[in-house]
Amino acid sequence: MLDLGRTFLQSVERSPNALALVDGDLQLTYSAWHRLILNVADGLRALGLQRGDRLLVVLQNRWEMATLHWAAQFAGIVVVPLNWRAKPEEVEYCVTDAGAKAIVYEPVCADAVVQSPAAQDIPRIALDDAPGGTMRFDGLIVEGRDAEPAPHATADDISLILYTSGTTGKAKGVPRRHRHERAGALAHVAQNLYRRGERTLGVMPLYHTMGVRSLLSMALVDGVFVCVRRWNAKLALESIAKHGLTCLYLVPTLYHDLLADSAFASTDTSSVRKLGFAGAPMNDGLLKRLSAAFEPELFVNHYGSSEVYTFSIDQDATKKPGSAGRAGINTRLRVVRLAAVSPDETAAAGEEGQIIADLLGDEAFEGYWNRPDANAKSLRDGWYFTGDTGYFDRDGDLYVTGRVDDMIISGGENISPVDIESVLSLHPAVDEVAVAGVKDERWGQRVVAFIKRREYIDGEGLDAWCRQSDLVNFKRPRDYVFVDDIPKSPVGKILRRKLSAGEYAPDSRTAAAQPTEPTKE
Repeated sequence: MLDLGRTFLQSVERSPNALALVDGDLQLTYSAWHRLILNVADGLRALGLQRGDRLLVVLQNRWEMATLHWAAQFAGIVVVPLNWRAKPEEVEYCVTDAGAKAIVYEPVCADAVVQSPAAQDIPRIALDDAPGGTMRFDGLIVEGRDAEPAPHATADDISLILYTSGTTGKAKGVPRRHRHERAGALAHVAQNLYRRGERTLGVMPLYHTMGVRSLLSMALVDGVFVCVRRWNAKLALESIAKHGLTCLYLVPTLYHDLLADSAFASTDTSSVRKLGFAGAPMNDGLLKRLSAAFEPELFVNHYGSSEVYTFSIDQDATKKPGSAGRAGINTRLRVVRLAAVSPDETAAAGEEGQIIADLLGDEAFEGYWNRPDANAKSLRDGWYFTGDTGYFDRDGDLYVTGRVDDMIISGGENISPVDIESVLSLHPAVDEVAVAGVKDERWGQRVVAFIKRREYIDGEGLDAWCRQSDLVNFKRPRDYVFVDDIPKSPVGKILRRKLSAGEYAPDSRTAAAQPTEPTKE
């Protein structure tokens, strides 16, 4: 299999004059970007980085970030992208755990870098005059340098290490080889039916698997990656119209923001023909609104992870709302019983269990970085235990119901938040909804719905809505709490643990509705 450097060369050779990268006023063709990438790769080598060394990069989605990612692939250096919102202790942990030989950063995250003792012992490459640097990013780019054109990596070399944002404990490093990354990008192209010359919005962060996949897949089809440094719905809409973007790959939260922006109605989004989402389930209400707003020719629900890029896909997300479809082209999936310790303890159709994936899949990682404890928990007999719950319906389609840790246990019943959220999302007054379990002396946990409203509705109205649905009685929320915002991670995942712990801002317009007495069926 080709390594990623040679993969990029394919597009340079096929379409040297095609537009490849956009960041504000900067526009680079594949030929021009290739020269810049080689120059940066040589700059990293001149700094002392060698094949297999780790480079920590703490940047927003800017042209320097995208260029460093590709430069590392050519040089055989392992790029370690980190959330630019990282705290000093997170930078410290990742510098030490990854054994980083250099760090690249910008002003927005400079304090975290400066306050990391380990970061002070390695070269610090600063952008935009960020304080604390040992050299400027411009110093990597030496005009007239005779850059080495040949990639230094092979398909078996490690391409990057992604640090997962776990809900508890230290983040886990996920090393992925060039062949894993190329297979994931090829699958993304195939499963989203990308054609040559597609144009996408580069807003999903390049420290996240979705952002990396968007970057790599555009290179596979000689496409255009339009950088959006920080999420802004209005700017995203302007980019769609200005650059004629053809495909979007976002988390549901960002799609919600696009539709909610006042500029959406007056923006020409007709160039967008393909929608894809991942990172979290999309509720039925948002699915319907997006389908009506964009009328896409393809609407893909992609379910995956940093460890195994694709678990499953559904290329017609509105046909069976909530379905994650079937295993991707590089993947084998099973659902095992919730208490299973072996991959052979499969659950019956319709039975909720834990989703697991075959580690022989071309996109699957081989184990966590320096974490034998995490490997022992998640890797069993050649299968990756995802920690996600779900079930196969009788047609063989997968439904993802949440995380094992998010499961609400009320009165001895296992209750998944996703089904309840789907029902409530269809109410016209509901803008966003998240369901979580809150401690209860009688029931262990009670089901609570946290609602961000589009227009006024109270708890009684929502309870009546649930009673009229096909939601079984024991799953009905016992409280409705109205909030200003649903707490989310930097990539848009709902943080149910914060809701359960009371870490949210109540809607100032009204107090929570009175709880209704639980009734068991």
